[in-house]
Amino acid sequence: MSKYKGSLGQRIKHIVVRMLLAWLGIWVAGIVLFSFLPVPFSAVMVERQLVAWINGRFDYVAHSDWVGHDEISPWMALAVIASEDQKFPVHWGFDVAAIESVLDNSNEKMRGASTLSQQTAKNLFLWDGRSWVRKGLEAGLTVGIETVWTKRRILTVYLNIAEFGDGVFGVEAASQRFFHKPASRLSMSEAALLAAVLPNPIRFRADAPSGYIRQRQQWIMRQMRQLGGEGFLQRNKLD
Repeated sequence: MSKYKGSLGQRIKHIVVRMLLAWLGIWVAGIVLFSFLPVPFSAVMVERQLVAWINGRFDYVAHSDWVGHDEISPWMALAVIASEDQKFPVHWGFDVAAIESVLDNSNEKMRGASTLSQQTAKNLFLWDGRSWVRKGLEAGLTVGIETVWTKRRILTVYLNIAEFGDGVFGVEAASQRFFHKPASRLSMSEAALLAAVLPNPIRFRADAPSGYIRQRQQWIMRQMRQLGGEGFLQRNKLD
């Protein structure tokens, strides 16, 4: 009996190892391929779609329209940097000072320490929610993305898979839905409004902004000006 249990345990162990190696291979391949190919969908999009179907929302469609970097208004790139990660051009994937701040303040949300690189890794390859297991995987994927991709590529992928509303993924879909124009024509104020809802795009709405979102929009616009406007992108080769 003990020999049988040992054999079964070994088989299960081998299966688990193979599954982990398979997932690792998929992630590595994804990082390499998406360094130059358009991203058709993200893990978060798949998760949202499955949850909607399970809840009987068969009319829900997680929608995204891929656009290249040159088809996105520079204001949009600057808005997410100003609001989410002002050290984006210079860090190697992690904002150490922000992480230390979160660890020192248990009331502060985990997102406050997440860089655009980390958010891209999570949205593209992992599930939503907070856990140390997910954060650990996110850290490894972030290192891979920062190693293989340029900062410009990270920003492009992020803007194409970020969630801006219920079923609205990517800046092109958001721009068309909320402003009836392509992402290339977004103004500074429109870009700041879209960036303002990113912390919680299900709760906050760009098409019906609350007073808090309007205040956040104005704060983001001030940060965009303080960074130097479009010149910030040019100096850091993100234009």
